[in-house]
Amino acid sequence: MLNNLDPYRIILASQSPRRHELLTGLDIEFEVRSKDVDESYPKDLKAEDVPTYLAEKKADAFHDILDRETIIITADTIVIKDGEILEKPLSVNDAKSMIAKLSGSTHTVVTGVCIQSRKEKILFSDITKVHFSTLSADEIQYYVHRYQPFDKAGAYGVQEWIGYIGIERLEGSYYNVMGLPVHKVYAALKKF
Repeated sequence: MLNNLDPYRIILASQSPRRHELLTGLDIEFEVRSKDVDESYPKDLKAEDVPTYLAEKKADAFHDILDRETIIITADTIVIKDGEILEKPLSVNDAKSMIAKLSGSTHTVVTGVCIQSRKEKILFSDITKVHFSTLSADEIQYYVHRYQPFDKAGAYGVQEWIGYIGIERLEGSYYNVMGLPVHKVYAALKKF
């Protein structure tokens, strides 16, 4: 469908299996590469701006392979609850604590995306409000022990069991919560 991309080699610079799955859904050819990138950010940066900052930082790490025929796609997703960024949990207790904070309340998921070629850079983000029902301690423990959500911001995956039983509704894109606002990625790629 995106014939304008035919001359390009597209690289998804991400280790996330969810981003790989979502980009595959756009029916475009791409390869996956990854590099370890320092994901620190200035502490005075507004929480909603952190994902685009990190997505751009990840894209910049691939500057050495950018040529006229290459497009790099990078992304970063964060969970924000009451102004606090809930990053990937560091332990079982950390994961349980994060999910307990989200239980019975609303939080925000922001994904920042950078699409970059040698000539052009497009930066954007998408925001989704997620409404969680109240979860019991047993449900939280079951999820953390069964699904090991240590590679996920906010310690949960919307596409997993906890999303089935715990998410009452979303305001915005479901795929954004999974890690890639594919509708916006598609619109941006159409412009290349």
